[in-house]
Amino acid sequence: MESYDFSNDVLLEIFSRADLKTMKKCRVLSKECKDLTYESTFMRLHSQRTSTMVGYLLQCSKNFGYSWRHRLSSNFVSIANSGLEPKLTPKFLSFLPEPVQVVATVNEGLVLCSTRLYGENRFYICKPSTQQWEFIPAPNPGFYRSKISMLVLGSNPLRFKIVGLSDSIDDKHSVSDSESDSESDLDSEKNQGVSACGGLHWLIFNREQDKDIVLSFDGNKEEWKMASLPNSLRRKEYWEQIALVSWEGNLGLVKVGSKTKMMDVWVLNHEHIWIRKHTMNLNKECFLTRFYSFYSADTLLMKDIWSVYFYNFKTQKFDRVTADYQDTDAAYFIQTDFESVQLKPE
Repeated sequence: MESYDFSNDVLLEIFSRADLKTMKKCRVLSKECKDLTYESTFMRLHSQRTSTMVGYLLQCSKNFGYSWRHRLSSNFVSIANSGLEPKLTPKFLSFLPEPVQVVATVNEGLVLCSTRLYGENRFYICKPSTQQWEFIPAPNPGFYRSKISMLVLGSNPLRFKIVGLSDSIDDKHSVSDSESDSESDLDSEKNQGVSACGGLHWLIFNREQDKDIVLSFDGNKEEWKMASLPNSLRRKEYWEQIALVSWEGNLGLVKVGSKTKMMDVWVLNHEHIWIRKHTMNLNKECFLTRFYSFYSADTLLMKDIWSVYFYNFKTQKFDRVTADYQDTDAAYFIQTDFESVQLKPE
């Protein structure tokens, strides 16, 4: 069988017309194919040609005097639309029977939501692009302060796993005194579990050893492991920001120096060595941003209270989107098609 070398232009034309599942499979062909499909220009073209939904689900809230259920709102923002300006879709989860809080998402388009009614938590799993939803059992009430994430294990048929980090009620009293004056074992920021390299990863702080640790969970093997961050990536001061991200399917890390105001992006390679990919000098426009996530290989999403920002490292330009005058609590990446799925086993 003969081999053929295709230019990036030819690959772009082929991959940008493939359905989402086929396009993701093409990423394993070579590093060049993988890099191409993670570029923001490719993602915009692929979304337009295949009607793929790609963007961020924003968990928002309004500061009014109503109950928390009536303050919640979920908007969707995309920069893959045909126009040059980002597009905001309000009330993105209005098809659900009640106002909900977003708990976790996966790139395949599934969203885990929760709501509290009469003192009990209720959970939904849904696919917004098809407006399908189902009730699912609530986690064990004997645990509290959960960090909940999702991991897709297979697409045909759909198999996903919901993973939570919790402290038991029995442990609560033994650590409550120390927690009042120091950081929790889990990162004090709303650090979402990051899906990368076939697993989930959380950033936690070990108070006894006074260092940051990456806790990883392998969904197929159901195994846990921990790895310390190198000294160069650890927080030197309390106000320094660090957050885990997914970069081209690999585990990455964003660090912001409290004094230098420099932001560095690091990626863990196959040799388990952290390599610096990007550096940015934070100006006044993005000084107060807190949340970080890679929309594509060259575009980083950040947020402040009222807005989200898309920063392109190639063009060094910002695209700002206001969330309809609402507080933006969190942002969840979604890339999905419009095919129906079986949310519950038959």
